[in-house]
Amino acid sequence: MLPFKLVYHERYDLNLGPHVFPSQKFRLIYEMLLREGLAKQEDFVRPDPAADEDILRVHTSDWVRKLKTGTLTASEVMQLEVPYSPELVEAVWLAAGGTILAGQAALREGFGSNLSGGFHHAYPGHGEGFCAIHDVAVAIRKLQADGAVKKVMVVDTDVHHGNGTAAIFRNDPTVFTISIHQENNYPAHKPPSSIDLNMADRADDDEYLGALIPAVQKALDEFQPEILFYVGGADPYCEDQLGGLSLTKEGLKQRDRQVFVDARRRKIPVATTLAGGYARRVEDTVRIHVNTILSAREVAEKYSHESSKSA
Repeated sequence: MLPFKLVYHERYDLNLGPHVFPSQKFRLIYEMLLREGLAKQEDFVRPDPAADEDILRVHTSDWVRKLKTGTLTASEVMQLEVPYSPELVEAVWLAAGGTILAGQAALREGFGSNLSGGFHHAYPGHGEGFCAIHDVAVAIRKLQADGAVKKVMVVDTDVHHGNGTAAIFRNDPTVFTISIHQENNYPAHKPPSSIDLNMADRADDDEYLGALIPAVQKALDEFQPEILFYVGGADPYCEDQLGGLSLTKEGLKQRDRQVFVDARRRKIPVATTLAGGYARRVEDTVRIHVNTILSAREVAEKYSHESSKSA
């Protein structure tokens, strides 16, 4: 059994049909973890949809109403860049519920992983770039409202800037946001995160890790969050259709592992979500996301072993 819980629901699929966003990847990740013996059925928990009360801690009542009643304008659907459907709404409410569960599991067990989520382009009053509801922000506000945590860090490694995250938490001293992304890529307008690491086109493993890891270490030491939400993008991969960086699968796994080590070494719980991944072969995207779970398992086992030795 895994030393932490994986959160999954079969309705995570956004029901997009043929689309550059491979929303079947959520199911494929789940199946690969089971097929390769990396997880057992009892390692998974099913989320409930996030309560509207929790969604409304982040999103406007107008945007929530439009999503629930299917009354988005044509321009709002265009900005969202995915076709509207009731299944889409169900999936993003479930994803938000899943990220809340992953955060709660992380506080108990050191790690928690949602096999969906990371919808970091969603703003309070509209969706963008395949993202309708900002699950990570919803989870942060829920944990804060419950009194479980005060100070939170978000480390976003999607190839695209976390513009929704930056906008939502812009004037909030309780949430520290780091976004490492390709500078010359979507979105055109990038509101400032606490730290923005703007990578040049075709940046490789060494350049990327050389920028990310010292920034994360310094921020963890100075800000001292009570939980870290990790948005694990597969799209810095060298063969991604919507990315222009040159990371290898091994470089991406090293990225995940090092951030997790730096957090757990400081006894900071980590909740992981996915994010973008648009490789020409969907199997590559799935493998990169599975590697994030593997990295979490390796780090969780290492630190539980060390704590049991010191006890």
